[in-house]
Amino acid sequence: MQKDFRLELRQRAALSGMLLYVGSTVFVCYLSFALRGGQLPAPAWNALFWIILLFTAVNAVAKGFLQESRGRQLYYYALVRPQAVILAKISYNTLLLLGLALIGFGAYALVLGNPVQDLTLFLGNVMLGALGFASTLTLVSGIASKATNSSTLMAVLGFPIMIPMLLLLIKVSKNALDGLEFQSSKSSLLTLVALNMIVGAVSYLLFPFLWRS
Repeated sequence: MQKDFRLELRQRAALSGMLLYVGSTVFVCYLSFALRGGQLPAPAWNALFWIILLFTAVNAVAKGFLQESRGRQLYYYALVRPQAVILAKISYNTLLLLGLALIGFGAYALVLGNPVQDLTLFLGNVMLGALGFASTLTLVSGIASKATNSSTLMAVLGFPIMIPMLLLLIKVSKNALDGLEFQSSKSSLLTLVALNMIVGAVSYLLFPFLWRS
């Protein structure tokens, strides 16, 4: 994780590019709705927020394994256990996505209003979403890095896997926007936690076989 953070600080263009992507998509939404005097409905506000976060996650996590050269991967193979590599990548990408999501939410709420009535539930849902996107896309990035056209392959493999998770995230955040009781979102939150645990366990168990190839 320390290595990834230091590389991110050295390659500031990549982090600046992700922040620029978030800012530009929020600005396009502002031009389309708020600047024209239209009131953005809560379902549309919710859908646009998760679309922005989803594509931000794909762009941010895609470079996790794709930027690693074969020589560097061989060095890691001789130095550390594969479980340590995948857990560190997931942890780093989770923190990165969580930071981008909070920045995006702040900018999004600033220009398009903040209709969220239960902020605690909404932010907790965003944390689960960041963890789920990071764990899923990190594993997919590791698989795609072994093939040609890895960026395209990552998008093809990643989106179908994340659809069930994305539906649950949208449902919980809609409940937070409407201010519904916590019990109405409890089952969906437990399912999200279970999905994250399953993806984490699968990554921990299967990545060593991928690493050996």
